[in-house]
Amino acid sequence: MNILVTARHFKAKQDLQDYARDEATKLERHFDGITTLEWILSYQKLDQIAELVVKVPKEILRAEAVSDDMLKSIDQSVAKMERQLKKYKDLLRGK
Repeated sequence: MNILVTARHFKAKQDLQDYARDEATKLERHFDGITTLEWILSYQKLDQIAELVVKVPKEILRAEAVSDDMLKSIDQSVAKMERQLKKYKDLLRGK
């Protein structure tokens, strides 16, 4: 699984990048067919946005979260993506 962290309109510290990568590896527990995972971290005025794009076979899944704290946004994005991956896995199984 390739993990890419992109920061828009700011320079992300290494700690933040490491945290995003660690959270992303938790998604492999739900679905091991992830080929590419991309974090797009950005600021808009007072909002801190974490967007997560996951490429799986034949699909691209996307989750975005907005909050006042970047770590909280990352956690919310991961939670949303976990739900999407579970639905995708059930769809593949034919349930």
